[in-house]
Amino acid sequence: MSEKRAIIEVRDLVAAYGTRTILHGVSLDIVAGETMVILGGSGSGKSTLLRHLVGLERPRSGHVFIKGVDIATCSPKQLNEVRKSIGLSFQGAALFNSMTIGDNVGLALREHTSLAESTIKLMTRIKLEQVGLANYESFFPSQLSGGMKKRAAVARALAMDPEILLFDEPSAGLDPVLGAGIDELILDLKRAFQMTIVVVTHELASAFIIADRMTVVDKGRLIALGTTAEIRASTHPRVRQFLDRVPDPVGGDQEAYLERLIEG
Repeated sequence: MSEKRAIIEVRDLVAAYGTRTILHGVSLDIVAGETMVILGGSGSGKSTLLRHLVGLERPRSGHVFIKGVDIATCSPKQLNEVRKSIGLSFQGAALFNSMTIGDNVGLALREHTSLAESTIKLMTRIKLEQVGLANYESFFPSQLSGGMKKRAAVARALAMDPEILLFDEPSAGLDPVLGAGIDELILDLKRAFQMTIVVVTHELASAFIIADRMTVVDKGRLIALGTTAEIRASTHPRVRQFLDRVPDPVGGDQEAYLERLIEG
C-alpha cells in the first residue's frame, strides 16, 4: 500500500511579531485524512502556527504548502482559492451576532458560489443537521448556549465541503460534558467525510481521544511528534511536565513567564 501524501507541509517556519520571535524554524507534515492535534500550553505558539496554516499570518521566513501551493508566497488570488478547501472553526465561534445561524452558515455559499437561494438554504439545513442543530437556522447566536455556538461554527466551517478542517481550542470554555460532545462531533466528522483535521488545544483528555498523531509545541519549537501512544511514552522533560501537569518552579525564569503571558 502506497504511503499517503502530505496535504499540509510546513518547512522551516519562522514567525515573529515585531522583534519577538514566536516560531523558531518549525517543520511539520500533515497527512491527508489524518487528525493532527497541536498540543501546547498558553503562549507556546500553537495558535500562531494555526493562523499560518490558513494564511491569516505571513511568516518571517519559511514555507507553508497547502495541497502543493506555498501560501506564504502565493498571490492573494491563489490564497483565496486554497482557502476554499479549508474550513476554520474559531475558538470563540466568531459568529455574526446580527445574522441568524442559518445565514451565518450560508454566508460562504452566498459569497463564493452561484447556487440558487433554495439550494443554499437546503445545504445550510443539512450542515446544521450534521452538527446536531436541526431546526435552529432561524435562531440568533445570542439565543444559543456556548456548546451550540461551537457546533454552529463547525457547521459554517463545513459549508464549502472543505478537504481540511481546522479547530482552534474547540473545547475552550465548555464544561466537561459539552467538551466531550465536541470531541464526539470531531470523531463523527472524521468517520463520515475522511477529511484532514487539525486541532489546536491544551486539553489533554480531548487530545488523546481525537488524535491520530500529535505534536507538542513548547516556546515556539516542536519538541515531540508521534502517535498518541508515542507521546504518552515520551521521556522529553518538557513533554512529561506538560502531560503530568507539573508546574514550573516558583521563582524560576520570570522573564520567560512574562513572555508566555504576553504571547498567550
